[in-house]
Amino acid sequence: MEFDTTVFFEALTSSQFIHGAWITIALAFCSQAAAIIVGFGLALMRTSKPLPVRAFSGVYIWFFRAVPTLLLLLLIWNALPQLIPALTEKWFTPFLAGFAGLALAEAAYMSEILRAALQSVDPEQRLAAKSLGMTPSQTMRKIILPQVIRVALPPTGNEAITMVKFTALTSVISLQELLTIAQQNISATFRYAEFYAAATVYYLVIVSVLMVIQAQIEKRYQWRTRVGGSAAGRFGTRMRLSVGGRG
Repeated sequence: MEFDTTVFFEALTSSQFIHGAWITIALAFCSQAAAIIVGFGLALMRTSKPLPVRAFSGVYIWFFRAVPTLLLLLLIWNALPQLIPALTEKWFTPFLAGFAGLALAEAAYMSEILRAALQSVDPEQRLAAKSLGMTPSQTMRKIILPQVIRVALPPTGNEAITMVKFTALTSVISLQELLTIAQQNISATFRYAEFYAAATVYYLVIVSVLMVIQAQIEKRYQWRTRVGGSAAGRFGTRMRLSVGGRG
């Protein structure tokens, strides 16, 4: 059986695949955003002093890093409704189940990325900020976070790209994302090459756009070396953090 370009291009431009692509993008974006928020909270807990707080975050990270994401999705979609009757209602959709599973699992990995970024900031900077009369929230917002963002951006971008690919796992809970759409068309036509190729093109485009966005954001949060015109500038360099493209 030869590759049918007509079938391929029809699949590529079909409303089904376009809808599936939007579902994939929405699920990846929502899950990654939630994972960053939860992961940051876990990272703060991991670096805090109270032992119960650190223990809780440690157990969370251990559990969700140990359980396969595919199994977690199946547990949330198939097992939880047997234990929680409210999850059998129509409001509990495959999208919501996929969002919960992917976000909970990804938060464990994001917490380790953000914890490492937090620990990369010199503790003396907190003391200096305190001596200047800055509150803890001001110190976090104006001094700590800009440096954390710069350190965490590359691995976070990689995790976001991985999240796009992980959305394919939600095909096991019948979410109408790209892979599910491809498999449904294959089951009706048995044209494996054409429909899988169309899904591949969509993933390539989505990931390529994300890589471009990641590169642009990283440029806004990078250390720049500038040689000044003064005597000090001629004999050395000055490092500054470029935030928001200013400076």
